[in-house]
Amino acid sequence: MSNSVELKNPNLNGMSSDYLYHIAINVANTADTSDIQRQFGDVKVLCMGGTSSRMRDLAIYLRQIVGVSDTGEPVDLAVAGHRYAVYKVGPVLCVSHGVGSSTFSVVLHELLKLVKYAKCQDPKFIRIGTCGGVGVQPGTVVVTKDAYNGYLRNEHEIPILGKRVVRPASFPDDLIKDILAYGNQSGDTFETISANTMSTDCFYEGQGRTDGAICEYDDAAKMEFLQKCHKLGIRNIEMEATMFASMTQKVGVKAADVCVTLLNRLNGDQVEITPETKAEYEHRPFLIIGRYIQGLLSKLV
Repeated sequence: MSNSVELKNPNLNGMSSDYLYHIAINVANTADTSDIQRQFGDVKVLCMGGTSSRMRDLAIYLRQIVGVSDTGEPVDLAVAGHRYAVYKVGPVLCVSHGVGSSTFSVVLHELLKLVKYAKCQDPKFIRIGTCGGVGVQPGTVVVTKDAYNGYLRNEHEIPILGKRVVRPASFPDDLIKDILAYGNQSGDTFETISANTMSTDCFYEGQGRTDGAICEYDDAAKMEFLQKCHKLGIRNIEMEATMFASMTQKVGVKAADVCVTLLNRLNGDQVEITPETKAEYEHRPFLIIGRYIQGLLSKLV
């Protein structure tokens, strides 16, 4: 039985070609995608993160996990697009998505089309990132359950043709459980948890910070808001989860959002850890997802 991706756009069936502009991949003949299948058909996991440098580092780290012996500089397959970075490491793609839902949604649309044309079987989409914690220790890895928007609603809203469209924003329980099984291992010096996430369209005012260029509320109002978040089971704040959850849920692909907290927002707004500590924190999701990928691939042998 085929587990290839079926998208929610009948217009694609009438397109003879499809240029994935932002990642510079040309599907020259949608009726015969054998060239795309040869290049990308083996992809099982797509890892996505904000910066190209982080995805480069992840690609290098995953070489030993997936058994790729290459020691050279990773090749950016999307370099001609000048916007995103795409690295392929065996059956894994490592893709940068920028900051926030708007830039992430662009590349996510094109990646979903890529796995469709490549006829990838049951691909997993995993975002790896950093975030602010809400009542958890800095360095905690959070695997998102339900994603809440800035109105503290478990949904993603988007204007389409001048109308407000609302879609649910949750991640699948089975993938969450699979990933959590590789957290909290012997030797880990950090906690891996599953919790709800707030995803905002603004890093400063949208997240209740008082250190931006504009702020029209006081610290007491900020703390009241953050405590309300905490009561909803929200343990981290970032800028992509609602869009990511809603899009992948809409098309029916498995996805997960795995982020490490750089600070506890109940204690302040500024990231004050050293660059060395930040680098060590950022590596923690690599460890969890590396274990998950290794376990997943061992089941497919």
